[in-house]
Amino acid sequence: MINLAMAYFYDEHAAKIALAKQIGVTHVVTNVAANASHAWQTIPAGERPWDYIPLLRKVQSYEDSGLKVSVIEGPTPLDKVKLGLDGKDEEIEIFCEFLRTLGRMGIHTVCYNWMPIIGWFRTNLNAETRGGAHVTAYRDALMKDAPLTDAGIVPPERLWKNLEYFLKSVVPVAEESGVRLAVHPDDPPVPSLRGISRILIKADAFQRLIDLIPSEYNGITMCQGSFSAMGEDIPAMIEHFGHQKKIFFAHFRDVRGTAVDFTETFHDDGQTDMYECMKKYREIGFDGCMRPDHVPVMAGEDNINPGYGILGNLFAVGYMKGLIESVWHD
Repeated sequence: MINLAMAYFYDEHAAKIALAKQIGVTHVVTNVAANASHAWQTIPAGERPWDYIPLLRKVQSYEDSGLKVSVIEGPTPLDKVKLGLDGKDEEIEIFCEFLRTLGRMGIHTVCYNWMPIIGWFRTNLNAETRGGAHVTAYRDALMKDAPLTDAGIVPPERLWKNLEYFLKSVVPVAEESGVRLAVHPDDPPVPSLRGISRILIKADAFQRLIDLIPSEYNGITMCQGSFSAMGEDIPAMIEHFGHQKKIFFAHFRDVRGTAVDFTETFHDDGQTDMYECMKKYREIGFDGCMRPDHVPVMAGEDNINPGYGILGNLFAVGYMKGLIESVWHD
């Protein structure tokens, strides 16, 4: 059965812990970011947010509230590895020690990405969708004159070479630690952004990644919104990668549009058959963690953290629970 989760990244969302339990959510997805305004997130001198003690305190803060931390998103810094720069081996060693830490804490999935310098990106953080709710949107035409980053032109072959180097180094540690590596799609899934290529923008790229280093610990995050923007058949992808047991984590969300021009939506208002997706998760025997992602910001909320409103999360979880009950009781 699916482990339904919510994500907690921001101070003003502390209320989501109580709300999550009230609506039947049992799991948490979090990251390694720290905020000194919380005593439990104060970093001891000489420590980093991903070191054992700071992360232990963060994990325990959720688990003391009765929620299980199942996935870490946004792990240790990896830009030097992605770009093949001096210091890449040091970043890999830090990541490997992070995997060992997660294994000792009983956290068995880490979500990472292969987008150097520019990660998740939108041209509009305040677009409107149904009823005037606010969502994010991307228009590639607005980026055609955007300047290069300090990294200059980064060709796809360089990213693939560095990804293989990374996986050869970390997959054995992931296997030893019992922590699955769930790569996230490039978002937006365009060929390049400000001169930096994006390589994880089609389904076949994920098969290539899986085949680079065959391992039961090398797999993917099924971010439905990203794959939907790619134009992929999401239920077919769930079936394809699910039968290989390569879907380690799922982001349940949707968009309207294409990779170069899309707007995020409410979970019941996008271009994907979400009921059919949920049926496929049942068919493949998915028993991992799934969370709503990039929800609309609704009436009465500010848009200080676009995509992570509280009310949108409540709507999404209710919708997901309805789909789960319908599919599992067919």
